Amino acid sequence: MSVPVLRAIALEKTYPPLGANANGLSLFCNLSLEVAAGEMVAIVGESGAGKSSLLHLLAALDRPTAGEVWCAGTNVTRLTTSQAAAYRNRDIGYVWQFHYLLPEFTALENIAMPLLARGVAHKQALAAAAKWLDRVGLADRAGHRSGELSGGEQQRVSLARALVTEPRLLLADEPTGDLDTGTADAVFTLIQQLHRENSLASVLVTHNLDFASRCDRVLRLRGGQLCLG
Repeated sequence: MSVPVLRAIALEKTYPPLGANANGLSLFCNLSLEVAAGEMVAIVGESGAGKSSLLHLLAALDRPTAGEVWCAGTNVTRLTTSQAAAYRNRDIGYVWQFHYLLPEFTALENIAMPLLARGVAHKQALAAAAKWLDRVGLADRAGHRSGELSGGEQQRVSLARALVTEPRLLLADEPTGDLDTGTADAVFTLIQQLHRENSLASVLVTHNLDFASRCDRVLRLRGGQLCLG
């Protein structure tokens, strides 16, 4: 049996009290998760359960109080700040609820940014970005800035930016949460398509139970634990 792309082992995350009379917050207790290449896992749960915080641990945007995260053979929890940034650029595509496109740059330039940050030559980075812009159906919008794109187009550009580095793991935090029903369905369908085409290990946080049901597994985050949804 192949080694999973992503393994979270006995994760705990505790935040200290913010004031003299406050209590600390414990989000996760002995939480574990494995995701294989080609598998899409949906994580659902009540607001405040810690779904986004879990993605932050998986992406090395935060550190667990205890436990380990492994991705593509790397012990993420032992990385320095600079190593964690390189890990995100190399192994992870991250899609947020808000697109976070840089408004002064075109769609093509926004997609190229992760490659430019890696040190890829400008011409090569733009060529790769153009291929991904075409894959998300927006080749004709290459020269448009984010303010000139619709919400669905902005999120498609965000998805292309996440995948232009050819990561092994896709993390998506409510990627359709700001979109109307029809646009959300189209974007989710595109995520599924690109997930399959690239044999990604994907973890999707969503409140949309219909989208969750279309994933390979649905896990519910409750009481600091993941259980079958």
